[in-house]
Amino acid sequence: RAHYSAQGYDQEVFLERWGWVEVSGHNYRTDYDLRRHMEHSGSDMRVFKQYEKPIKKEKTVVKPVTAEIGPEFKTEAQKIIKLLEETKPEEIEGSFKEKGYYMLEGKYKILPKHVEIVHEIVKEKGRRFIPHVVEPSFGLDRLVYVTLEYAYITKNGRTVLSFPKDIAPIQVGVYPLVSKDGLPEKAKEVYQMLIDEGFTAEYDESGSIGRRYARADEVGTPLGITIDYQTLEDNTVTIRDRDSWKQVRTKIEELPELLSKYFRCKIGFEDLGQPFKE
Repeated sequence: RAHYSAQGYDQEVFLERWGWVEVSGHNYRTDYDLRRHMEHSGSDMRVFKQYEKPIKKEKTVVKPVTAEIGPEFKTEAQKIIKLLEETKPEEIEGSFKEKGYYMLEGKYKILPKHVEIVHEIVKEKGRRFIPHVVEPSFGLDRLVYVTLEYAYITKNGRTVLSFPKDIAPIQVGVYPLVSKDGLPEKAKEVYQMLIDEGFTAEYDESGSIGRRYARADEVGTPLGITIDYQTLEDNTVTIRDRDSWKQVRTKIEELPELLSKYFRCKIGFEDLGQPFKE
């Protein structure tokens, strides 16, 4: 792991062609970044987190006695006062009890007469701290390849990209059963309605309906909506599932709400309509 990282983890995915491949790395950088910025810039980069309710707390405070420090340390007095203010009071108090003195930065001998140690009850509204950072790093090209490999399947000699429906580039294909008798016009109405509702849809009337289904399967489109002659009679359409090739039938006016729930994983394919009787 890197010098700035307290913990590091790699995420790997198994691929048939390449074996285990690293696709992301995650490093716990603790407060390294902001602490280093504070050291070199002199700026306070701590954040303040307010408590739900103020709390009472005993606080140990070290107050330098300038009347004693000044005459003894002379030109270095101000430096020592600043260092004492930055030192944890508990360290000084503990050293006094154990040794009778405290060595400041290993060279200044601080005696009890140099400081006044006070124990106060204070009310704290919150605390200041340096935020810790978790650094994730992702290999985008590898993740795309992993997605493609895991989505690639063959079914009855046909290629299918079985993308999870929430990442499929095209959500819905819209097809007239044939390119005549008013079916294309009705299909375009449905297509435009879906576009207006915010779905990513593709209209296709080229070739047989079977070839259009196959093309949609190859690019990973989860659902195919077909406008047929029954559509002109009762305003219903068939919805085809890419993976199972099953179909259901539903009303056009119900499509936006049903598809929205489906792509948000609130309902399954069978909930989109009634089983289609061919």
